[in-house]
Amino acid sequence: MKKLVITILQIVLVVVAGGIVAHAQEAKSMVLAQVNDEKITLEQFNGEIAKLEPPLIRDMFREEPGKLLDRLIVKILLLQEAKKEGVSAPVQTYKDAAKSPLSPDESIIVEFIGKKLSSPPEVKREEIEGFYKMHKDRMEGKPLEEVALEIEQYIRESKRQDALEQYLVELRKNAKVDINQEQLQKIAVKPPDMNTEDDLKKALTSGKPVLVDFGANSSIPCRQMRPVLKEVGKEYAEKAKVLVIDVYKNQNLAQDYKVFTLPTLVFFDSKGKEAFRSVGMMEKEKIVLKLKEIGTET
Repeated sequence: MKKLVITILQIVLVVVAGGIVAHAQEAKSMVLAQVNDEKITLEQFNGEIAKLEPPLIRDMFREEPGKLLDRLIVKILLLQEAKKEGVSAPVQTYKDAAKSPLSPDESIIVEFIGKKLSSPPEVKREEIEGFYKMHKDRMEGKPLEEVALEIEQYIRESKRQDALEQYLVELRKNAKVDINQEQLQKIAVKPPDMNTEDDLKKALTSGKPVLVDFGANSSIPCRQMRPVLKEVGKEYAEKAKVLVIDVYKNQNLAQDYKVFTLPTLVFFDSKGKEAFRSVGMMEKEKIVLKLKEIGTET
């Protein structure tokens, strides 16, 4: 009997190991996109995901993998152009390499972009004066001549950024990029559930205090608030309603409740009237205290 159990266990391990190997091979061979003559595989994509910090960023890109794939496409296009022009990473000593946060490919890209945008954009005097006039209320009463150099540097850097963005648009436009949209959809992870406008209407007529987090899945502070709100919602399930609403999917609500910064936490009393709001992240203790103030029992 013991030998039979061992044999069965060995078979199971072989099957599981085979599945792992097969999955790894599939990831290595599955092509998510082809950029000119270069492929981006699922294995490469997963490798880039693993590098992202904090974990919240990884979760966001797993839900919208197309955004990370676009970054990889741009990276490959820039490397391809750099190689065409014979650009290589700057020579570094061992100590320099140890201190540098950039990979060899990233160093090449930085070097290439630096050469591509080596000529500083021209900034005319009238541009400086126009900027000063438009933003004079933010100059702390300083005269133009005192801030002219800073304004010039700011305008020049903005022009440089615009030039880079335009270059990337043209680069992408002239490249042959094929994206496997079907596979991209398959690897996308379902985002966290969000409440709807109907959920809000029902909550405001429930006779209980309501806390609404007006936020977005694409906002790191909003996602950092989720575990806190989940805890509060669970602990006060019988006494209050806790909702999370994505302002990008419910823009009319964002306008109605004048939400301009994410996250915005709005507290409603048991009659459905706004009692308090807080912009930005809020600690659990303060949330609980505010809920008690507007009607929940201890």
